[in-house]
Amino acid sequence: MPPQGQPPPTGSTSASPGQRARTFLRRLASSILLWTAVLLALFSDHPAVATWVFLGIMVVLAAAGLMEFYGLAAQRGLPAFRICGLLGGTLLMVGTFLHCTGRLGIHGSPARVNDFETSFLILFVLGLAVRLLVSGPTGQGLPAMAVSLLGLLYVPWLLNFIQKIHFFPGIEGLGRYYVLYFLVVTKLSDTGAYIVGSLCGRHKMAPRISPGKTWEGFAGALLFSTGASLALAALLGSHLPGMRTDHALILGLILGAGAVVGDLIESLWKREAAVKDSGRWFPGIGGLLDLLDSLLFNAPLMYLYLRHVLTRP
Repeated sequence: MPPQGQPPPTGSTSASPGQRARTFLRRLASSILLWTAVLLALFSDHPAVATWVFLGIMVVLAAAGLMEFYGLAAQRGLPAFRICGLLGGTLLMVGTFLHCTGRLGIHGSPARVNDFETSFLILFVLGLAVRLLVSGPTGQGLPAMAVSLLGLLYVPWLLNFIQKIHFFPGIEGLGRYYVLYFLVVTKLSDTGAYIVGSLCGRHKMAPRISPGKTWEGFAGALLFSTGASLALAALLGSHLPGMRTDHALILGLILGAGAVVGDLIESLWKREAAVKDSGRWFPGIGGLLDLLDSLLFNAPLMYLYLRHVLTRP
C-alpha cells in the first residue's frame, strides 16, 4: 500500500481508458514541444543558437531531471548530496560540450570525450567521499553516496550521449540528423506501444511494475519504431552516414525495445517511491523524467551503434 496521503503508484488500474488516453496525448504533446525546441536549436542557421541554446536546453533538462530523481529517492527515505550532484551534472554537460566542439583544443576522436567523462566520474566519486568525510558519521553515508552517483549516471551522463551524437567526429554537421532520427524513432515507439496496447492489449507484460503494459503493446512499439526507422533512412538518405536498410531495420528494433525497457525502469522506481509521476512540471502529465525515460535508455544505444557500426572504417 502506498503511504497515506500519497497518490497511487504509477500504472494504477484505477484510471479509466479515457483518462489514460488524455494523459498519453498530453504527454505526447509535451514531448513534441520539448524536442521540437531542441531540434529548432540544432538546425538553426545562427551559430550561437545551434551551439549555446542547444547546450542551455541540455543543461536545464539534466538539472531538472536530476532533481526529480533525487526527489524519487527522498520518497523512499534515501538521502543524497543534491548540491554536489547538481553541480557535478552541470559541469559534466558543459565539459562534454567543450570537448565535443573542440573549444579545449583536444577534439578529434570519440575516445577524447570518453576519457574526459571517465576522469570526471573518478573525481566526482572522490569528491563525494570528501563530502561524506566533512559531514561526519550520520548512518546514511553509504546510501547518500550511492544515490548521488546513480543520479548523475542515470540523468546527466545518459542524456550527455545526445551531445556526443550531435557532435560526433568525422560526420561534422550531420550528427544533428542522427539526433533527429533517434528522437523520432524513440517517440514513435512510445506511440505505437500505446495505440496497439490500447486497441488489442490482452497479455500483461510486467503487471507488478506497470499493469498497463502488454506484449501486444510491445509488438506495436517495435512495429512503429522499425517503420519510422526505415522511412527516415529512405527520406534522409546521405544525411545519415553509414545507414543502410539492414541497419535501419536493426536500429528500429533496438530503439523500439529500448524505449519500452526505459519506460519500465522509471515505472519501477516510481512504484517503489509510491508516486504517480516523477515531478509536477506538467500538470496532469508528470515531470521531465516521465518524458525522458525512453530517451535516456536509448541515447547510449544509438551512440554505440553510431560509433562501432555505422562509422566503422
